[in-house]
Amino acid sequence: MGISSALAMVFMGAKGNTAAQIKIGGEDGDIHQGFQSLLAEINRTDTQYLLRIANRLFGEKSYDFHTSFTDPCGKFYQAKLKQLDFLNDTETSRTQINTWIAEKTESENILLFYFNNILNSHTVS
Repeated sequence: MGISSALAMVFMGAKGNTAAQIKIGGEDGDIHQGFQSLLAEINRTDTQYLLRIANRLFGEKSYDFHTSFTDPCGKFYQAKLKQLDFLNDTETSRTQINTWIAEKTESENILLFYFNNILNSHTVS
């Protein structure tokens, strides 16, 4: 479920050939509205089971994210954007992400890998 919703959010922000390669069928709105309904159902508090799905966007603070991407991610996937200083303060960023995940998953043992080579290979404009 988590990987599917993450890929659907990537699809939301993709254009052209990338969007065509990710396309999973159906109308775009159907996919996103379907996830919105599914997340609402899974995260209901009046159930006999405990299953929570939490989504969040973590982005580099020096990057200007388009609201045409971030707003629908918040609406359909309950994934608000939190901008962090990955480039200059990776340890604080890592700690903030791990703390958020631990709070949302009720877990104490969260391991987040920092892909230094990915960040260093991309320039932020």
